[in-house]
Amino acid sequence: MKTKKNLLDLYHNLLRIRLVEEEIAQKYKEQEMRCPVHLCIGQEAIAAGISSLLHKEDIVFSGHRSHGHYLGKGGDLAKMIAEIYGKSTGCSLGRGGSQHLIDLEVNFYGANPIVAETIPVAVGTGLAQIYQKTGNIVAVYFGDAATEEGVTYESLNYASLKNLPVLFICENNLYSISTHIRERQPKRNIYKIALSSGIKAYSGDGMDILQVLELTKKSLSYIRKNKKPVFIEFMTYRFLEHVGPNPDPAGSRPDKEKNYWRKKCPVKQFEKYLLGKKILNLEIKAKIISRIKKEIQDAFLFAKESPYPERNLEERQAYA
Repeated sequence: MKTKKNLLDLYHNLLRIRLVEEEIAQKYKEQEMRCPVHLCIGQEAIAAGISSLLHKEDIVFSGHRSHGHYLGKGGDLAKMIAEIYGKSTGCSLGRGGSQHLIDLEVNFYGANPIVAETIPVAVGTGLAQIYQKTGNIVAVYFGDAATEEGVTYESLNYASLKNLPVLFICENNLYSISTHIRERQPKRNIYKIALSSGIKAYSGDGMDILQVLELTKKSLSYIRKNKKPVFIEFMTYRFLEHVGPNPDPAGSRPDKEKNYWRKKCPVKQFEKYLLGKKILNLEIKAKIISRIKKEIQDAFLFAKESPYPERNLEERQAYA
């Protein structure tokens, strides 16, 4: 995995997610995107790292903070932006918005804003892979608050009982909206919940893409070899508000905490690593940024020029 080309591709994908999200945040203020957006700025290493090791045939599910997961799996950027603008060329035909992305061509089976909603669906899809003998893995992303929902425990139990090829990925960013995990859960390590169900589980630094790669590679190898599920808890942090393009309101999170996590920025960390290894230099970085920005510019132009969906007959009658 750690060839020069692979590492530069990984940097490109990591930075691409960051720059796309920053552009969404910037243009959201124009009020042409009329759906909520849950941005993953700060959490990009998890999606970029895991996606680089999944096969195209492997299946991914996500929750409300799904842009990075969608792009990482190979989802079409232009269609994603069009979806956020509510246009008919969007990946959900302009009817789902940011929280309902889907792209079956790359086996991104969908995102859903209901906390823990896609976990049992992913488990059911894992069962289907067993019946159909596909050999595919099902990966499902969710936040720390999903472990406060009963269906998560039921899903872990069933996946363990039936030896399903599911990779459970908990992105623990410490917060459910503005409530810290210590105010919602007893003092514990979330990954140990999976251990209690007999599932192999790991915990790692989700801000360090190299550690994400290491744990993901180990987990996917175990699932493919043993036909059993794995659970990974990645500690991470979102840099913006729970939903929307702005920083958190003053006082909602401690400044000391925010500064600590910003120093662990996954993009800056990986960039520093690549510069130190002389894999990346300023000229290569400038070319990568230029290429990404051109793609983003084209995607937004495509979205803005696309038409809105037409109402079907029933809708037209309802609004007549």
